[in-house]
Amino acid sequence: MPPELTVSRAFTSWTLDLPVLLAVLAAGGLYLAGMRRVRRAGQPWPAVRAVAFLAGGTGVLVIATMSFIGVYQGVLFWPRAVQTVLLLLAAPLFLALGRPLSLLIAARPRFGSRAEAAVRSPAARILTFPAITALVLVIVPFLLYFTPWYEAGLRSDGVRELTYLALLAPGVVFFWTLLRLDPVPKAYPYLVVLWVTGAEVVGDAILGLAIIADQHLIAGSYYQALARPWGPSLREDQVIGGGALWILGDIIGLPFLAAALIAMIREDEEEADQVDAAIDASAQAAASGEAVVTAEGAIPGELARAAAEGRPWWESDPRFTSRFRGQRNGK
Repeated sequence: MPPELTVSRAFTSWTLDLPVLLAVLAAGGLYLAGMRRVRRAGQPWPAVRAVAFLAGGTGVLVIATMSFIGVYQGVLFWPRAVQTVLLLLAAPLFLALGRPLSLLIAARPRFGSRAEAAVRSPAARILTFPAITALVLVIVPFLLYFTPWYEAGLRSDGVRELTYLALLAPGVVFFWTLLRLDPVPKAYPYLVVLWVTGAEVVGDAILGLAIIADQHLIAGSYYQALARPWGPSLREDQVIGGGALWILGDIIGLPFLAAALIAMIREDEEEADQVDAAIDASAQAAASGEAVVTAEGAIPGELARAAAEGRPWWESDPRFTSRFRGQRNGK
């Protein structure tokens, strides 16, 4: 058993997790090699993406598994709760910000094109449907804490390493598909992103509150057998851990929710600007009834005449004509 956890030991206590270290070194090395290859080809690759992937993503992995959190995860309940949030939400968020798939496509076009084709496949669309990714992200930690899985991870190194992967994978898919920085199977509207992220934040809160309110000690036999002579009681330790899951989950989820809201507002503003430009161009061509070519494509003469006659532009837009015709027929 490690000595009592103090503030100084929180900064000086480290352990070696060889599988995680090898995975981090491999991921970091491949990312740097791809970045170097892209820049040698004359293509830009902002350093901020590398910082997000290396310092943020892999750095959080190291902190979650090899800092004092890794040292005390088998002795105290709350460090393992902090570790769960870091692996489930924090590390995947930074890894997604690094745009690894875009880097792969730019560095290895042949292999990258195959990867992109796999991403666009129907199976990928089904598996990355927002309701599915959000549900998996919420269910996995519930299964971890309210099944024998949690205690098995404390008693077995192999189960512990697989638990790391099981927590990391849902978060990576979740943030990859919702951030839309890399190619995704389907770009869902940001309104969907807001709803899904809100549901995830609520799920984190429910998990934390459920652990706080649970009068049964999670992995109680394991912790009682340790007979830890220092620190909080087993019940207090579990309450602290539940609070960490709740608060840290919201700390990570709420800024992402705000970022999604800002992105949605910007996207709406860009679409409004495009529509305004299309209407202005069509009005200028109304007299001749000719098509107007803009950056978004050709605006047909029907749309131009509609603008000149004062009719709503969307009634003559080919994208919406059938919809309004159907409504009129229904009347």
